[in-house]
Formats: sequence, structure tokens, C-alpha cells
Amino acid sequence: MAMVLSNLSAHHKSQGLQVMCRKKEKERDSHNHYPYKVVEITPPPKSLGVRCFPSNLQCGESVTIEGQTYTISAVTHRYQLRKGKYEPSEKRLDVLSSGRYILNLYLDNLFEQS
Repeated sequence: MAMVLSNLSAHHKSQGLQVMCRKKEKERDSHNHYPYKVVEITPPPKSLGVRCFPSNLQCGESVTIEGQTYTISAVTHRYQLRKGKYEPSEKRLDVLSSGRYILNLYLDNLFEQS
């Protein structure tokens, strides 16, 4: 289970908000942490802010944000064409509360069986 293990600090630039992720000094793992825009997609969608997570997150993994467990429904990497090259512009996690995710799996299975 991936958890928020890093400090989040924001620095304002003239072009917008830049988020930098730093590991705690006590933490010695080799995983890099990157900022993700986190959105809970249960209607209506709710932004959970920008959080730092390891770069290798996949659908179906659990993450803990402010004491609540969510399951990743989608990981989106957006790129923008600048000066003839595609550069990363946004990383986004679409999440559901773990209970809602399990309920959706159960309902999908019932629908397929009918």
C-alpha cells in the first residue's frame, strides 16, 4: 500500500504553482516521489489536492490520504507540445473510496452475469 510519506512544499513561480516533493530525512528508501493531482471521482468529483506519491502507481493500488483509504481507478499522464517536444504537464490520480471501489466491482460482476 502506497502512503503519503513525504513532505509537500509549494513554491510560487511567475507561471503558476510548482510543487516539490521531498523525502523525510529519516526515510531511506530509493523510491522517487512525484506530485499528482488527486481527484475522487464519485459524483460529484472532489479534488483532494496535490499529493506526492511514488512514480510507479497503478490502477487497483491503495493510497492513504489524511487517514482515509482510497483505491486508484485511473492514472493519467498529460503532455504538452512545447518547442517541438512533448513535455510532461500534469499527473493525475482518479480515486474512489475503497468501499465504493469494491461495491462497483461487485455490481459490474452482477451485471455481467445477468
